[in-house]
Amino acid sequence: MHITCAGRSDVGIIRSGNEDNFIVVPDRGIFVVADGMGGHAAGEVASEMAVRFVARELGSLKGLADDQVADRMRTAIRAANGAIFQRTLTEHDKRGMGTTVTALVLYSSRFLIGQVGDSRAYLYRDDKLVQLTKDHSYVQEQVDAGYLTPEQARSHPYSNVITRCVGANSDVMPDVYLGTVKPSDLFLLASDGLTGMLDDPQLAELLGGKRMPEEQVDELIGEANRHGGLDNITAIVVRVDAVDAPDGRGSGGGDGGQATTQPGGRSR
Repeated sequence: MHITCAGRSDVGIIRSGNEDNFIVVPDRGIFVVADGMGGHAAGEVASEMAVRFVARELGSLKGLADDQVADRMRTAIRAANGAIFQRTLTEHDKRGMGTTVTALVLYSSRFLIGQVGDSRAYLYRDDKLVQLTKDHSYVQEQVDAGYLTPEQARSHPYSNVITRCVGANSDVMPDVYLGTVKPSDLFLLASDGLTGMLDDPQLAELLGGKRMPEEQVDELIGEANRHGGLDNITAIVVRVDAVDAPDGRGSGGGDGGQATTQPGGRSR
């Protein structure tokens, strides 16, 4: 598989610090966004630990079947959860910290996503944007129960309350989503600092056209800031340029290398 990707994190307009983190490892087809919580820099610690643990624990996915990749994803996120939770027990100033995790892996001609929290993964294909993940949040539960419409949920005072996170308890079970990759697919991973400022039609418009992923990431973050920038904003865009034949040798190609996991980092 041959890809082009970009990622960036921005503090936003209101916040003084950035508790988001991300990592991209194009040569292994691994992309992770994490949105930390906990204050006093604890949220930043949790999200940084999460992206590093998940990327490391996933390892090489070459030659693995779907169920093996799914097991590897669950194990990686649960390992990150255990490490973060243990730190909350041993360091007083880290008590209460946690983080979302949304991780995308591309392998062979498939994609798989592991998710905890409300950071989202989208697929833009054939000029249509589809949200692949489902938020672990109070308002999503209210939408599912029929008490709120999606529009009401966006502006609800509890819209940032999540019901599942990495690090808050001794164990966590991520949701896993998988599917087939096609040439020209665009994947977007984003913290709620982006999706809380821009609705899906706005995201789709910014992902359309022939711009490079780096330009799309910059435009997404810029537009979220123009709409208020109320939270830290992180976005990764991954474009699938080609999918190798089933008997071909897959390649992470494109941009190569590994991005910084520090807030404000960029991958080209």
